Amino acid sequence: MNWELTMKKKKKIIVNSMYEILPYSKRKALELGVHIKPSTNPKKKIDVFDYHNNYICSIGAIGYKDFPTYVKDNGMEYAIERRRLYLIRHSKEKKHPDYLGSPGYYATHILW
Repeated sequence: MNWELTMKKKKKIIVNSMYEILPYSKRKALELGVHIKPSTNPKKKIDVFDYHNNYICSIGAIGYKDFPTYVKDNGMEYAIERRRLYLIRHSKEKKHPDYLGSPGYYATHILW
């Protein structure tokens, strides 16, 4: 089987998988004053809505793990290290003037 065909099959498997929203993310969304549902976008994990049920954005690429998933799969110590590295990697985003309310903002505060 050639590499390109293999990659297409892997992508199809990833896109069709359903993300389970864990209590950590629900609690973090509540703290932000928004509510979350599984995303209707097959490439994203979560859709974020305000309390008037207006769509805000989709967050979290399906192919990547997040803090609650790392805790569930690898334990708290490993998840804390992954969160530290995520926050370092995305630290420049916080300096952008449009950061507040952006998908990156919600991803950081709900998934990490």
